[in-house]
Amino acid sequence: MTRSIELPLWLLVLILAFATVTFASHFLFPSVRWFFRKRLERAVERLNEKLERPIEPFKLARRYDMVQRLSYDPEVAKAIAEHARKSGMPEQVAFETAQRYAREIVPRFSATAYFGFGIWIAKLLSRSFYRVRLGAFDEARLKEIDPDSTIVFVMNHRSNMDYVLVTWLAAERSHLSYAVGEWARVWPLRMLIRSMGAYFIRRKSRNALYRKVLSRYVRLATDGGVTQAMFPEGGLSLNGTVGEPKLGLLSYLVQDFDPEVNRNVVFVPVAMNYDRVLEDRVLVRADILGNRRFGLRFKYVARHIGRHVWQRVTGKFHRFGYASVSFGAPLSLNEYLASHRTEEDPLENLGHELMSRIRDVVPVLPVPVVAAIMLEQETLTRAEVEARFAALVSDMEASGAHVHLPRGDMSYATEVGIRLLSLRKLIVEEGEGPLARYRVNQPDRLILAYYANSIAHLSDAITTVQMSDLSPAEVADAAGFPD
Repeated sequence: MTRSIELPLWLLVLILAFATVTFASHFLFPSVRWFFRKRLERAVERLNEKLERPIEPFKLARRYDMVQRLSYDPEVAKAIAEHARKSGMPEQVAFETAQRYAREIVPRFSATAYFGFGIWIAKLLSRSFYRVRLGAFDEARLKEIDPDSTIVFVMNHRSNMDYVLVTWLAAERSHLSYAVGEWARVWPLRMLIRSMGAYFIRRKSRNALYRKVLSRYVRLATDGGVTQAMFPEGGLSLNGTVGEPKLGLLSYLVQDFDPEVNRNVVFVPVAMNYDRVLEDRVLVRADILGNRRFGLRFKYVARHIGRHVWQRVTGKFHRFGYASVSFGAPLSLNEYLASHRTEEDPLENLGHELMSRIRDVVPVLPVPVVAAIMLEQETLTRAEVEARFAALVSDMEASGAHVHLPRGDMSYATEVGIRLLSLRKLIVEEGEGPLARYRVNQPDRLILAYYANSIAHLSDAITTVQMSDLSPAEVADAAGFPD
């Protein structure tokens, strides 16, 4: 037992390496994980004291446990059996497919990443690009929502900045779990978004097994009280209007909903508008081409980023105007279904009702108003623009629209709209002084229409330009990718 033996050096190193790994995995790593998990739990407890709606235990569960729970869900099990039968594959293979879908969907939420790094970045980005304003917001009404219900923010989708704005503005109330599309699955963005609690969806998937796994995750998260945010339009608006609802995610909240068993869901409509949407030309081009392939050439992206950085360095950068967020009247799913019992399928009407409430609170900003005015006539003086601006704003306010007037000054608001459009050369100034007139840069009529469309539903006096109103040459110009 005590005699010595000789070992090759490589074998000794290998034995020591295995011993080190075994010690770490059985003793060191569990202790370290326990230490950091306890610190995380204490940090979340302190954070929950500040939040109006605390982070639910569902969000804090280990991702591995959630994947397993979703994979072995009884309804998912039925879908696995059906998928195996239709595909002619062993059930074990179908189960592994479902588990892969579950791993793809389930986020890896980090309270530190969200409330520390994430909120800080959201605030920094929002303020660096825009003057952010809160529009319609009935705080008392929002506080009246039953704390045991699950809140779902339903929003119009104007820009990818939507995520950033709402994340920041809702930071003092709760964590938001977003449904994000395939665009966010690229590395390293994928890891950051997953740590922020967002879950990935394949918007165009027709796979029944995938859709069942996704629907069960949404149901489990909703019953777990996770505050969610979704875009019922299903994608970015290509022409500036608030579109019709796509009922996919919404159906997962409504189907098989039982008020006696499931948590009540309260939908909070959220509307956003911008004086400038970063992706406006890309979106209008996609609308003209009739597809959602937002192809960007690297040289154009690099050129725009380089120009932006240079403007920052030289102090010539001007923020892109105002960005505003408004909150509409909440809608309780329990109450809605109780009042629509006679309908065979209330889902479609629910979708239209939510979109209607979103449209009602779309903020009115200077650029959309001036864009609508400039599309009405060939040329206008500043005085004519200002007079028409006052008339349009008065008309929209009379119908209950939420108008943001910078500094509360109609003349200054008109100046802001004209200046921002002139800087981008969407409108051109001709002449000087009181006799100066402004005209639309013809290739950019659809860009102006994109902004006017965002508020067109708030006033019958606003007429917008459609692609059919343009000549083939003008459409071709608009379909290009200008500098």
